[in-house]
Amino acid sequence: MIDYKAYFDRFNGKKILVIGDVMLDTYVLGKVNRVSPEAPVPIVSLDKTEERLGGAANVALNIVALGAQPIICSVVGNDDAGKSLVKLLRDSDVSDDGLIFSDNRKTTVKTRVIGNNQHLLRIDAEQTHDINQGDAQHLLKRIEDLLKKGVDAIIFEDYNKGVLTATVIDNIIRMALQFNVITTVDPKKENFLAYKNVTLFKPNLKELKEGLRRDFNFSQDKYAFEEAINELELQLKNHISFVTLSEHGVFIKNDNEQHYVPAHIRNIADVSGAGDTVISVATLCLIAGFDVKELAEISNIAGGLVCEESGVVSISKEKLIAEVEQILNS
Repeated sequence: MIDYKAYFDRFNGKKILVIGDVMLDTYVLGKVNRVSPEAPVPIVSLDKTEERLGGAANVALNIVALGAQPIICSVVGNDDAGKSLVKLLRDSDVSDDGLIFSDNRKTTVKTRVIGNNQHLLRIDAEQTHDINQGDAQHLLKRIEDLLKKGVDAIIFEDYNKGVLTATVIDNIIRMALQFNVITTVDPKKENFLAYKNVTLFKPNLKELKEGLRRDFNFSQDKYAFEEAINELELQLKNHISFVTLSEHGVFIKNDNEQHYVPAHIRNIADVSGAGDTVISVATLCLIAGFDVKELAEISNIAGGLVCEESGVVSISKEKLIAEVEQILNS
């Protein structure tokens, strides 16, 4: 019987650079009792507003919950939303040492209007064009300085909001290889094939199809799926391919082995944020020395656990340890 708590204690104190698009999630919460006489829309009687960390910052929250030390590296606007973001980061024990403030951009804010616990409207205030050369160089210099001080891994968390340009990605991977630092990726479509020579690449099934421009039915054609994985590895030369498959579980492959890990039966409340949890757990499992099958099994369990909670939530380390020991030691 494996003492997984001792394994998970290896997470403690590890320094992780979380690089990508951070955002502020604002919630406008209230009750709806009538429809507006001005237009056929509900009137929300405001109860309260809340601000929460979103995007790559949610990955950082998962890293904190698992006992490690995340450092957010991103470019945000030199604006009120950026200041709010910094306060939330510091209140959550997330370092903002890699955060660059730019007069050329606005901080991404996603405002959700919730009435009677129903999502009525979302308003996005953002700029999604690539960061300019000056901001990119400033960010890369900050990341290089942090790498010189010593970090254990880098997580690329891409939301296609412009921070992770092809040039930025390439330069960070070069630095990571120079400093012998693990790199893991939660990609999006835009720069899907820019992450060459990373340690672990983690798309979901939809992202894999879109990124490679392939279409197949996973349930009926595992051969087409595995051919897509082979093409991915041919282009990226990544060491580990790790694909989340929703209700089908996860798939993992390296040079020596591959495994399909089925999903566990759960009462799914909300799948939001599950990918953030999976990349966080997978990265820390790499640092802790888990083999690829254990990494896939534990990350799969973690992703399932957060899906039982409503809204975007961080993983509970205690719950994860208990569930891992119950499932994997049985």
